Amino acid sequence: MTRQGRGDDGGRERAMVPRAEFTSYYGRPILKPSVWRDDVAYYFFLGGLSAGCSLLGAGADRTGRPALRRGTRLAALGSLAAGGYFLVHDLGRPERFHHMLRVAKPTSPMSVGTWILAAYGPPVGLAAISELLPDGVRRSALGRLVDAVARPAGLAAAGLAPAVASYTAVLLSQTAVPAWHEAHEELPFVFTASAAASAGGLGMIVAPVAEAAPARRLAMFGAIVELAASRRLESRLGLVGEVFTTGEPHRELSRASTLTAAGVLGSMLLGRRSRAVAVLSGAALLAGGLYERLGLLHAGIESAKDPKYTVVPQRARLERARLWGKRQS
Repeated sequence: MTRQGRGDDGGRERAMVPRAEFTSYYGRPILKPSVWRDDVAYYFFLGGLSAGCSLLGAGADRTGRPALRRGTRLAALGSLAAGGYFLVHDLGRPERFHHMLRVAKPTSPMSVGTWILAAYGPPVGLAAISELLPDGVRRSALGRLVDAVARPAGLAAAGLAPAVASYTAVLLSQTAVPAWHEAHEELPFVFTASAAASAGGLGMIVAPVAEAAPARRLAMFGAIVELAASRRLESRLGLVGEVFTTGEPHRELSRASTLTAAGVLGSMLLGRRSRAVAVLSGAALLAGGLYERLGLLHAGIESAKDPKYTVVPQRARLERARLWGKRQS
């Protein structure tokens, strides 16, 4: 409420009541915090790891690196299965997943992601099964058939891998949770790059040093992009960026950055010659990828609890729209 009056400013309107600071509805948060548990972060991590391993496995198959191919194909299937367990465990009722397959809704990241996983799983399984066949079975007609489809299946899984690694970032950024929604520019880069770094780390664990060069290069590229995108995310978001730089999310994201940087440095400096250093560096990269997902999940949950992270950005967007409209008129 305002009243016309004359003051030191020459008679302009002055607010007689201080501007209201909205906090919540009857002490309740504006947004209901996400009920997602850490299971979802584990699923995000394992899904990205599976996607990165599929890419590495396809490349190893084409370039004659049998140990790297075998290890990453099996890891792609194992991490996908483990990620599926955590996803179903968080849903609470397993049938909720296959119920999503009754419809296809291109405007829903969750629906698109469900269909991506449904298409990705079979070729990953075919490629991995070929690595488990005993020599006797491999020489049979069935074994030869499995071997014949293993390479095309691996290539198909690799083709879907970028979508598997990135759709979860789109899923987060399309919610109303302030930290996730405001970070929509960086999240796809963080998720896909972290998946690449984690898969490179696992490749260094399962393959000898002589075969692990592609894994080291993938880990280096992924780590650099992940660290750069994470720093941009924290500095660009202004007020909402506080949730990434304070509290438990900040501690988890700091661990992620430290472990990722240590892992990539170890792999590039000494991992080319030392198997032990390569394994330790790979483990650090894997741990860094997991902490990255945990930090992002918890930051989003914290941002939904405080109304200022919802109200202040909304007011800023409205003010920008008002100023833009005035310039156009």
